[in-house]
Amino acid sequence: MVCQECGIRPATLHFTKIVNGEKTEFHFCETCAREKGEMIPGTANGFSIHSLLSGLLDLDPSGKGQLSGAKAPQVPRCEECGMTYTQFSKLGRFGCSSCYSYFSDRLDPLFKRVHGSTTHVGKVPKRSGGRIQTKRKIAELKKELHEHIVQEEFETAAQIRDQIRELEKGLTP
Repeated sequence: MVCQECGIRPATLHFTKIVNGEKTEFHFCETCAREKGEMIPGTANGFSIHSLLSGLLDLDPSGKGQLSGAKAPQVPRCEECGMTYTQFSKLGRFGCSSCYSYFSDRLDPLFKRVHGSTTHVGKVPKRSGGRIQTKRKIAELKKELHEHIVQEEFETAAQIRDQIRELEKGLTP
């Protein structure tokens, strides 16, 4: 898909606006989005994407709804580049690759809230994705099986084991 603004570069930012049930889509390249100040079009005063992320990121990970900047005794800082979590929430970008592991305790709840999961699964092609979906289902069932074994729910575990075996039969060529 090509950028709606310049018509040259590929669109990497996609916005969907729904007002009174009417859906409008916008597709911009990163350069044009920067030139526009990364504002979402169609809003009264514009709305910065970084403001949106800052609002999500500035919550205390404990879920108590308190702001992280509320008189914390010590500001967490990346040992590698020195960036604070507050700086990250304002910029919307980390300073280095170590920031991901250093701030992971705050990122996992954020990813779970925004994306519904902390692991990236990507999209599966409809035509050739049958095997991939079956393998994912088997992996989920194995995890569930392990949980039932730990909880000593052996009857349920046996049923799940049988489901796994049935799915694995379908995978063999």
